Amino acid sequence: MMDYSYSFLILLLPLLSFVIIGLAGMKMSHKVAGLIGTTSLGLVTVLSYYTAFVYFTADRVNDVYQTIVPYNFTWLPLGALHFDIGILLDPISVMMLIVISTVSFMVHIYSFGYMHGEKGFQRYYAFLSLFTMSMLGLVLATNIFQMYLFWELVGVSSYLLIGFYYPTHSAVAASKKAFIVTRFADLFFLIGILLFGYYTQSFSFSFAGDIVMAQGTEPFITANVAKAVAAGGFIIPTALVLMFIGGAGKSAMFPLHIWLPDAMEGPTPVSALIHAATMVVAGVFQIARMFPLWIEYAPNQMSIVVVIGAFTAFYAAAVACAQSDIKRVLAFSTISQIAFMMVALGVSMPGHHGELLDDHAQLGYMASMFHLFTHAMFKACLFLGAGCIIHAVHSNEMSMMGGLRKYMPITHITFLISCLAIAGIPFFSGFSSKDEIISACFAYSPICGWWMTGVAAMTAFYMFRLYFGIFWGTENKEAHAAHTPHEAPLTMTLPLIILCVITVGVGIYTTLAGFLDWGGSFGSFVTASGKDYTIHFDTKIAFTSTIIAICAIALATYIYKGEKQPVADRLYKIFPRLHRAAYKRFYMDEVWMFVTHKIIFRFFSRPIAWFDRHCVDGTFNFMAWGANEAGESLRPWQSGDVRQYAVWFLTGSVALALILLAI
Repeated sequence: MMDYSYSFLILLLPLLSFVIIGLAGMKMSHKVAGLIGTTSLGLVTVLSYYTAFVYFTADRVNDVYQTIVPYNFTWLPLGALHFDIGILLDPISVMMLIVISTVSFMVHIYSFGYMHGEKGFQRYYAFLSLFTMSMLGLVLATNIFQMYLFWELVGVSSYLLIGFYYPTHSAVAASKKAFIVTRFADLFFLIGILLFGYYTQSFSFSFAGDIVMAQGTEPFITANVAKAVAAGGFIIPTALVLMFIGGAGKSAMFPLHIWLPDAMEGPTPVSALIHAATMVVAGVFQIARMFPLWIEYAPNQMSIVVVIGAFTAFYAAAVACAQSDIKRVLAFSTISQIAFMMVALGVSMPGHHGELLDDHAQLGYMASMFHLFTHAMFKACLFLGAGCIIHAVHSNEMSMMGGLRKYMPITHITFLISCLAIAGIPFFSGFSSKDEIISACFAYSPICGWWMTGVAAMTAFYMFRLYFGIFWGTENKEAHAAHTPHEAPLTMTLPLIILCVITVGVGIYTTLAGFLDWGGSFGSFVTASGKDYTIHFDTKIAFTSTIIAICAIALATYIYKGEKQPVADRLYKIFPRLHRAAYKRFYMDEVWMFVTHKIIFRFFSRPIAWFDRHCVDGTFNFMAWGANEAGESLRPWQSGDVRQYAVWFLTGSVALALILLAI
């Protein structure tokens, strides 16, 4: 068995970076602070890639990847139930190490150029390190409670980074909104964990299979299947659904999505990190991590995940079609793509016949994890490309852009390739993963399959609407005269090129592997059972989805490529209310404001506040008043007059003697 004793450094290095920069950052230059943060993430990236290489090339038992726990310590024993802290390595956690470290490292390099000269540069790099360490700790967690601890650290980190420009009111409001919405969802996650732990006496991720231990470590949590079953058929499903609500909040599923578009108030590199590799994928990872529990104890409840994911995917795509802020287009694109991953996990459950189809389950799980990997790369490239554009024109609005392909060739090419990838065009990574998701959806239900195919077509349409609005269309010469656009420096374009190369390289290999039935590490992906699933396309579905995506791109080209856009103007005049509703996110923010202010605050918060002030505070105030009055009444007895004390002493003695004689 390989030695993974070094794995603690993957968490320790970014933690040390956070502590050093956070405590001594103001005493060092911007360059030194940035180098400390970037170097630590570079080392984490090297360790992550080394871990992945060693893990995936190691010998397997019965053709199944082993689950390794190099470290596991009991932090807080509570009898049979105890809280553990450790590191768990299995296929999805090792894959997430690659995703998080790669994107975070690219963001650290990119930020050298994007954040140059910003006030609070050192604070920014300290928070980046904390954010990365939190997400790494989440994916390496050995149990549900440890996952929750790092889950909350991810929330705190996002709050700090979204509100980085705290002198701006909108940034403060956005950070509070993200914090409050996700904390509300996390309450359900915590209740689910407590319910699960109380009845099963375990925080284990799975009741199935033995965990292969690294040498020299303490035994891992042993789940008690009998207790879990004896707890009742509804306990574990209820706990899992409650945990899913927490995941839905983190991954911005409808109706808990409202925080994510406003999170664009943070620096653009932070948006790339949140949307590609950290916060929003935490919910997907949570479902995938506890997939054995879902598949064993709550298969029918997965229909909730399918319905919410499918509706969220369509809703977010519809809103993205009407947005003018390029970062908000990408934000709703992220919501839609995360929903694709949720649907893929959901359709891994039984269909209408009530029987679990093994290949069906493996396909959906594999497709979800594969799309998480590919989406992280091209979505990070899109967000960092958007940062280059905003850096060049000093605006987020598409009306201030147009014709930028002449000024920013590298950004243009990398952005185009990422748009082709997310649109699902062959030989780009998004095609391989999205096609597998659609195949799993068709295996689950033809209705689900066609629904997600339609959403994929909408994705291709709004992404090329964005592409043509930025790089083609009508050039805003007045704005460009004030700020002549220019290509970003190498520190900003190099990450774009690297992420783009990954997108194309993985896309070419997996596309060929799918059509030619190749095997190999890139031609296959690990399933829920820990076995390789060789990518092979359903030719009919692949062909249909590709044709539909090309038609959607052609439609976007017809409407938006030219300098004048008569078709778009005519559609706006025909459907002004629909466009306005989509632009206003179908008024979901207003609905939440009405629910919170007019219902929750008025009928719940105010009565509770009244009860708190008058009953709770009143009771303690009365007790304090009573104690004070009692003290005041006893105060004359402590006059300091010895004669008075003598009188009371003699009087008491005589009275006591008379009482004793009477008895």
